[in-house]
Amino acid sequence: MSCGDPHEKDCSEVLDHLYEYLDREMPAGECADFQVHLDECSPCLEKYGLEQAVKKLVKRCCGHDDVPTDLRSKVMGRIDLIRAGETVPEVSVLDQAKHEQAQKEQAQKEQAQREQAAEAAGSDRA
Repeated sequence: MSCGDPHEKDCSEVLDHLYEYLDREMPAGECADFQVHLDECSPCLEKYGLEQAVKKLVKRCCGHDDVPTDLRSKVMGRIDLIRAGETVPEVSVLDQAKHEQAQKEQAQKEQAQREQAAEAAGSDRA
């Protein structure tokens, strides 16, 4: 996409990296270039506004889902593997984290049952 006007940063490049800008994951110098482009280019500014609204809507509607506590570290670990050029397992990080969380919960449940059984056995002896 291009608005047809000359810009220091091309519209397609701006739109390709729009979510980095929205998520504040872009270096400060690049952010300034993006802001200059958005100030000059109404089609890109409109797209930015639309994506920003969608992001807010998703956060409002879906932002309350419970996420496994170690998901962030697993995602970052996968990113590090990819950057290092290593093989990444086919299982999704979220599925893996959910599976591990379920295993933890099952182990805790079994431990509680063993403790209850031990208490019951102890009170039967008394």
